[in-house]
Amino acid sequence: MIIAVSDGRETLREAMTRTGTSQSELSRVSGVHQPSISQFLSGRIEMSDEQLERLLSCMGYRLEVVRRPVQVELSRSMRRSWGLHRQLSTHLDRDSLEGWLPTIVENLNRLRVSTQGQPHERNLERWAGMVERRDVPGIRRVLTGLDVDSIEMREVSPLGGLLPQSERIKVLEGLQL
Repeated sequence: MIIAVSDGRETLREAMTRTGTSQSELSRVSGVHQPSISQFLSGRIEMSDEQLERLLSCMGYRLEVVRRPVQVELSRSMRRSWGLHRQLSTHLDRDSLEGWLPTIVENLNRLRVSTQGQPHERNLERWAGMVERRDVPGIRRVLTGLDVDSIEMREVSPLGGLLPQSERIKVLEGLQL
């Protein structure tokens, strides 16, 4: 039987209800302390997929994780920044990075003078480290990532002025901002 729920807490609760398994019984069968099971169920602590799988197997279930693409909601400025940086990533390789170095170094120096506070100052140093190491895969992840860290890194991107104006215009038109 399939239980279709979106979070581990609800998945565990549903399996326990369907099987009539109490927290005490699940504790005895699984070896997981009952207070930990209670904390999982209340949401006070998060459980990993491995922990959830272990508990579910004690009740005759297994965990199936379904992955599907979900479009991320970004603010107008975040979508604009992502689109422009994503386009720039199509040009990024070791050779182009070498050619971009003078502009990147100049931008880093300018940004260091005008940027204050965290996480921006820390992110500038992270940019400097990635550029110094010629970390093309790392830079590409930041250019295209939709995680909070990548978004914050792009807020102090030293890659301004590298994308040809014609591509910049095309990207902005395509984003329909």
